[in-house]
Amino acid sequence: MASSDVHGVSNWKRTISLLVIWYVAGVTGQVRYSIPEEMSKGSVVGNIAEDLGIDLKRLRSGRARIVAGDNSPYVELNTDKGTLVVSEKIDRELVCKQISPCSFNFEMILENPIQLYEVTVEILDVNDHSPTFPREEIDIEISESALPGTRFLLDRANDPDVGVNAIQGYTLKHGDNFILKHDNRPETNKFIEMVLQSPVDRETKEELSLILTASDGGKPPKTGQLRIKIKVLDINDNAPRFSKEIYRASIPENAPVGHLVTTVSASDADKGVNGEVSYALRQGGDSENGVFTIDESSGEITVSGKIDFEETKKFEINIEAKDRGGLTESCVVIIDVIDVNDNTPVISLTSFTNPVPENAPVGTTVAVINVKDSDAGVNGQVKCAINKNIPFVIKSSLRNYYTLLTEDTLDREIIPEYNITITATDEGSPPLSTTKTINLKISDVNDNRPVFDRVSYTARIDENIAPGVSIFTVRAEDADCCQNARVSYFLEETKINGAPASSLVSINAETGVVSAARSFDYEQFKEFKINVKAQDGGSPPLSENTTVQIIIQDQNDNAPQVLYPVQTGASVVAEIVPRSADIGYLVTKVVAVDVDSGQNAWLSYKLQKNGDRALFDVGVHNGEIRTMRQVTDKDAVKQKLTVIVEDNGQPSRSATVTVNVAVADSFPEVLSEFTDFTRDKDYNDNLTFYLVLALAVVSFLFITCLVVIISVKIYRWRQSRVLYQSHLPVIPYYPPHYADTTGTGTLKHVYNYEVCMTTDSRKSDLKYLRPVSQSLLSVDGGGTETMTLPQRNNAPSEYSTLHVYNYEVCMTTDSRRSDSKFLRPSPGVLMVDPSYMDTMQREARRDEVLDDDDPLELVRY
Repeated sequence: MASSDVHGVSNWKRTISLLVIWYVAGVTGQVRYSIPEEMSKGSVVGNIAEDLGIDLKRLRSGRARIVAGDNSPYVELNTDKGTLVVSEKIDRELVCKQISPCSFNFEMILENPIQLYEVTVEILDVNDHSPTFPREEIDIEISESALPGTRFLLDRANDPDVGVNAIQGYTLKHGDNFILKHDNRPETNKFIEMVLQSPVDRETKEELSLILTASDGGKPPKTGQLRIKIKVLDINDNAPRFSKEIYRASIPENAPVGHLVTTVSASDADKGVNGEVSYALRQGGDSENGVFTIDESSGEITVSGKIDFEETKKFEINIEAKDRGGLTESCVVIIDVIDVNDNTPVISLTSFTNPVPENAPVGTTVAVINVKDSDAGVNGQVKCAINKNIPFVIKSSLRNYYTLLTEDTLDREIIPEYNITITATDEGSPPLSTTKTINLKISDVNDNRPVFDRVSYTARIDENIAPGVSIFTVRAEDADCCQNARVSYFLEETKINGAPASSLVSINAETGVVSAARSFDYEQFKEFKINVKAQDGGSPPLSENTTVQIIIQDQNDNAPQVLYPVQTGASVVAEIVPRSADIGYLVTKVVAVDVDSGQNAWLSYKLQKNGDRALFDVGVHNGEIRTMRQVTDKDAVKQKLTVIVEDNGQPSRSATVTVNVAVADSFPEVLSEFTDFTRDKDYNDNLTFYLVLALAVVSFLFITCLVVIISVKIYRWRQSRVLYQSHLPVIPYYPPHYADTTGTGTLKHVYNYEVCMTTDSRKSDLKYLRPVSQSLLSVDGGGTETMTLPQRNNAPSEYSTLHVYNYEVCMTTDSRRSDSKFLRPSPGVLMVDPSYMDTMQREARRDEVLDDDDPLELVRY
């Protein structure tokens, strides 16, 4: 910025006008400032705190800040002083362009409570731009014959400033022959015209130079200049003149189109467009029409048609020169034609054998060729040749005759055909040549065997495919062609596991598609090999063999089979879970197998959920059924679990097994619910099955009863001897393998069974599972067990003996090895109520087992 501009800015700073307008509506206010553009960064715009009546403490406590929105933050707030300062240099022309007045708005916001103030800052224009023209210099041409009053439109200058700082007027210097015409009003100052007031003379002065100046209204004013160069054009008062009256030239008769013949030249003494000369051909005889053309600017004469020496030996043409004013002049051009070797040889086939067999001997004649050239002398003498690297040769036999022969052996499989190019060249200067290409095909001979695309094949098929389904495709190719390359496929009869190969697969003789002749079972048949022969159609035929290995892939066609627990309709097996079982207690294990292979045999187990509070869960991979939570009193004694066993096939197959679980701490409680399991089992078998089952059960019960009766008789007889003759105390013994050492298996359970026998076997009775509340079993530190039985005041007289047995049920962690062992005697002494002692002694003495003085000592098993 010039010093005068800086001085003007400082004056603006001293004369800043402040307009503050308050709109009292709640807590909202408005203030307006006016500042000149180009103020430096940090210049004070105004004290906004004082202008709005805001205390500086309130300004700081309210966290006053400027919200500029989409506008650029040209100012910033100094909260310590309460002033607005310029944050960056403001260019009015950049912010508002030609809009006047120019201003921008923003808001100042205070918090606690929120107060919003609108601030408007008007940017005042400073004369910081000079008028500028679009171009620094322009060129104008004017004819010396131009009349006074001729107008020339000039470019208008541009000044981005506004108001008085904008352009106020124009002046023209050194323009004695011109005056300037324009409107001084800024709103209408759109066009500037320069008007010719006196004629110009090119002979006096060929070029004029003027200066157009634009001035604005600033103090001091600024200006811009445009240089105007005026060129005076001459009047056409001179005709063109050729350098020669007659031009001579010669061309060969085979001159191509565009060939330059000669160049004519004419000049004009005038200047500018009046001195520009154009050339044209004047129409002559028929022989010249369309043969030559001339460039209207350069005067170059070129060939545009065919020239033949035998038809025309000389051309004579007229050329006309004309300037822009219409003045003309003419000359003559004589063109001589030179004879050249312009006829090429002509090739024709007199004889041609096509095709040639690939086993043709060397020296076989393929073609006889005739060559002619219409030229005379050396231009008519011709030589022939063929392309190289082919098994053929060309030889001259007679004048203008040549023979094409085989020079090497042929192989159709390597090259099935040849493109033989025959080139005939004359001895002219320059020599001319012509070519002719003949296509020679090589006929096939059956000299190649079929070749399979692989040495051996491997095909994979799914089991259980339907007969006739395509398994695989073998493909053999024969390098021969036509009938010699037609391949047929045959299946060689070999034995596969004692059966012919044709009973397993078949092959399509045309396509080589191997199809299944029957369905395959992976569990019986996993893979086999067949031999395939490919034979061509030649005579004699040639053949080749290959091996195809067919691998049968397993499909998921077998459902899982449950091995344990065994599901039968004749009996029901229940697993016992004590109510004191911990979480993760092993109940049993479902064992299943799948005869498929691979992933089709991968089994997973899942339990069909019967409720939200399921008590049991099954291992996904091991099939172990374990408790998921502690047993509660609300859990039913009888639990019926359905385990679904699925394989990993696609689609998967599954099997289900029902596991009956009794949740109880005593065996009587189990037996009371045991019959419910059998009643709940639903059989859907037909009537025949039930009849056969009933017959089998009745037979089994009958035989069992006989065995039991005989066993009981023998057992009573042996026990009576042991019971009454042995006076030795029996030490309790517990087998070590019945102890629960792992903590995870089922603990040993002891159940009391009471057997009451009468002297009449038909009245014998068996009572199961006397409740624990009716008997008390205690074990002292030494291992002695004592059982106290309730007193019977009126025991029936037909009972002769009371036997008490201990039954042990042992479970292992492996559910498949779970076992129930009944009637394991554990020695001990049974203490019986005295009211029964006399009865027992009398019965014993009656049977002569004890003496009168012997006390009764019952041995506990």
